[in-house]
Amino acid sequence: MNKGELIDAIAEKASVTKKEADIVLTSMIDSIMDAVADGQKVTLVGFGTFEPRDRQAREGRNPQTGMAIKIPATTVPAFSAGKAFKDKVAEAAAEKAPADKKK
Repeated sequence: MNKGELIDAIAEKASVTKKEADIVLTSMIDSIMDAVADGQKVTLVGFGTFEPRDRQAREGRNPQTGMAIKIPATTVPAFSAGKAFKDKVAEAAAEKAPADKKK
């Protein structure tokens, strides 16, 4: 599902126009990105948590030459799915699994 399809689904479920759904979705995404960029954690109960995570400096390898390179420390965005989200995905996967795998 891409952003356009998500907007269509939101508009249908919420009985709003596609334009209104686009404005709300875009505003939500922008707000989450701004908060995480400012070092804050954003928790949507049941859905998950967005947060900045620090990565330590480390040594890597150039795949073309094999030479060692230094990868600097950085902060990256991270998402951890909430319990309700995990349960829904697991339930859907179990329903799709063949009958012999359920045993």
